[in-house]
Amino acid sequence: MTTNALPLLQPETTAPCCPPLSERPLTAEEAERTAVMFKALGDPVRLRLFSLVASHEDGEACVCDISDVGVSQPTVSHHLKKLREAGLLSSERRGTWVYYRVEPSVLATMGRLLTRSTPA
Repeated sequence: MTTNALPLLQPETTAPCCPPLSERPLTAEEAERTAVMFKALGDPVRLRLFSLVASHEDGEACVCDISDVGVSQPTVSHHLKKLREAGLLSSERRGTWVYYRVEPSVLATMGRLLTRSTPA
């Protein structure tokens, strides 16, 4: 029996890539990308889902583990989709479940963006 390895798909993310806000004004393009991220996190349910994934053991969470946030399952799916579209989460289907993760680079970039730059 011959087995073929399937190629790994890279998640389509739009991770923010901007300097700290205290370093220099954002360009129009940087502001657009960053606004998408903050807009996605501006909803309390999305912020809660994001924190559930980010703080979950092993850095990833099955949708079955994070769906109890006080809204229906279709609404949870909608919010998770918005977080993925904003580049804040990536996902992978495993059988019937979807697993979500926050890429470490996203958290690092978010932290850098809101940190005061230090003079060299």
